[in-house]
Amino acid sequence: MAQGSSGLDAAGLRAAFEERGIRKVKLGGFDVDGVLRGKLVSLEKFWSAVEKGFGFCDVVFGWDIGDQLYDNASVTGWATGYPDALAKIDLSTFRVLPYEPDTACFLVDFFQSSGESEGKPHPACPRNLLKRIAARAEASGYQPMFSCELEFWVFKESPESLNEKNFRKLEPLSPGMFGYSWVREGQHAAFVHDVMDTMGEFGIEIEGFHTETGPGVWEAAIRYSDVLKAADDAALFKTTMKQIAYRHGLALTFMAKWNASLPGSSGHMHQSLWDSERSVNLFANPKDPIGLSTLGKHYLAGLVRTAPEVTALYSPFVNSYRRYVPGMWAPLTASWGLENRTASVRVIKGPGKTAARCELRQTAADLNPYVAMATALASGLHGITHALELPSMTQGDATADLSLALPSTLDEAVRKLRASEVARELLGEAFVDHYVRTREWEVREHRKAVSDWELRRYFEAV
Repeated sequence: MAQGSSGLDAAGLRAAFEERGIRKVKLGGFDVDGVLRGKLVSLEKFWSAVEKGFGFCDVVFGWDIGDQLYDNASVTGWATGYPDALAKIDLSTFRVLPYEPDTACFLVDFFQSSGESEGKPHPACPRNLLKRIAARAEASGYQPMFSCELEFWVFKESPESLNEKNFRKLEPLSPGMFGYSWVREGQHAAFVHDVMDTMGEFGIEIEGFHTETGPGVWEAAIRYSDVLKAADDAALFKTTMKQIAYRHGLALTFMAKWNASLPGSSGHMHQSLWDSERSVNLFANPKDPIGLSTLGKHYLAGLVRTAPEVTALYSPFVNSYRRYVPGMWAPLTASWGLENRTASVRVIKGPGKTAARCELRQTAADLNPYVAMATALASGLHGITHALELPSMTQGDATADLSLALPSTLDEAVRKLRASEVARELLGEAFVDHYVRTREWEVREHRKAVSDWELRRYFEAV
């Protein structure tokens, strides 16, 4: 059952559970790194939590992607004793995986459970952040419509073999480059059709699924929808793909760059604003040379002009910046262009009156969809609110103008974000402060590491 398709209240859910034979429930929420943290609960526990919520240890906002505790977090930590946050179930997110037919799945949002802020949204909860920014758009009469295209690499490996091989010399699903390959789709039909069918039954509509250029790399284009469902779909797609792959004896990664000699994995975000009452795309102006309305141009200006300051929110990991190198189909500058895939924002004109949109190409598949979509939407609304002037359109190779360079390392991106008054205004002081602390930790953890490149280069030579 797709998110939001039922409109069921608690009574309606009880009937749906009985009809479908639901016996267990999965409850989960996404952390700052985009990891789904959850638990399996009994029906009795679920029904007791529907009205009042339930306790969920707030360590999920106190540890990193490897479950190491931050030493600089302020929203939780040893000083607070890692108490429970209040998790509230979003009933509209009801879904059932086809290969777990007796188990319902729901997403939760996190709230503060004590003190002066009791009952208020948890400042580190990415889904609540996106809800807040979406509400800002809706208050102005806009319905944000988003979608994600996600690339990922598939291997004939297991969690055990990945670790035994130290993530080196992995066997791809198929050899060779083979972009848009009809042959490879047919050769792996069982896996491919399982992806399409499972995602469809789970409420995630895949508009297109194909091989990209590289051994074992695929891309999925998720159908556009309102921004919150788009983020849920993208985040759940990543988690569900790992489960589907495992069922086929495979493993996969959404890393931005897993191999230095191969292309990176993009995570492009398409976006536009609509008038929900009239079902009209407010970005579209077929008479304009680039197909955008004045509103759309201001939104685009917001995306481009804020990009250097908010890059850390789009590209959250050290590895994200391995993709920002010349010749790898990743944007290197804060730029825009009409159907220009070298710019950080590609304007797509049509066809017709409904297809006009902005494609943010800066993001990779390692994005946290909630954080990235909230940041893009807030940046676009900022452009509208301040009627920002659109910079000159880039013709040709947008990566060549170094005066418009985006941050090339996480360290640089975090420094810009830390100093950004605009980011704090758009996303809130509490969230930005927590996010900056987590990324500073990520940078410090990376500095402790010794890479294979360093060993090969310096071990005998110095």
